[in-house]
Amino acid sequence: MPRELKNCPAPAKLNLFLHIIGRRADGYHLLQSVFQLIDRCDYLDFTVRSDGIIERANQVAGVPAELDLVVRAAQLLQKHSQSSYGATITLHKNLPMGGGVGGGSSDAATTLLALNHLWNCQLSTTELMQLGLQLGADVPFFIFGSNAFVEGIGEQLQEVQTPEQYFLVIEPGVNVPTPSIFSAKELTRDTKAVRITDFPDATTVAWKNDMQAVACTLHSEIKEAIDWLSQFQQESGNLRLASAKMTGSGSCVFCGFETEKQANEVCTQVPKHWKAWVAKALQQHPMKSWLQN
Repeated sequence: MPRELKNCPAPAKLNLFLHIIGRRADGYHLLQSVFQLIDRCDYLDFTVRSDGIIERANQVAGVPAELDLVVRAAQLLQKHSQSSYGATITLHKNLPMGGGVGGGSSDAATTLLALNHLWNCQLSTTELMQLGLQLGADVPFFIFGSNAFVEGIGEQLQEVQTPEQYFLVIEPGVNVPTPSIFSAKELTRDTKAVRITDFPDATTVAWKNDMQAVACTLHSEIKEAIDWLSQFQQESGNLRLASAKMTGSGSCVFCGFETEKQANEVCTQVPKHWKAWVAKALQQHPMKSWLQN
């Protein structure tokens, strides 16, 4: 049994669109979205311990170890599998917190995938996804490991092929609490449902993020970033190239480009008060090939 795994990737995701098509009686919103994996990642190191202790070896700004989804994921797997092993975990953060790119959820998913392997728990992907759902709605997607057409409250996943493209992502420097978006009276909750077969070629569909208008009202910086990025988008009636929009409940915004060169050229023009980076679309989670080798 291997004793450690180093530099395990935890990739970000973008919502190529995010439609809210209804609301359940219990208050949960019904969504449709396509989750796109990209090659911008956090990285984690894992070393197996024989004493059963789970610890995070480094400080992460704004995230106490006892509240970290990484630690909670390891504890959950340990309890579920009744493993006697522990782990020392180091988390190298590159992804913004509260940016809508799923960083914390992805970190938790990579932890479950890596420790399932290191501890020889032999849980299936489905079992790991069920565990992950206890930690957050986006965690099962990262364990699923492929780009997905997402429905329900985020728990229904169907694999989907997405267009090859490069993304310029801008961090406007604000943190958007998701509850503030979902509770807003102005939030659109009746967008017409689409079918997975519509994606990405339906020219009659306005591929948008229904949370964006509310977020822009609450945080003008998001609107400014979208307006700035929109001048560079390549107009298309479908989703071959993603138009400038916000991901998730914010605050990151992005736009798709055909080539890395095009994305990098625009990235050099981003105003200095915003952080920006370029990422490539992935078709599957890099841990899939890692753990198959």
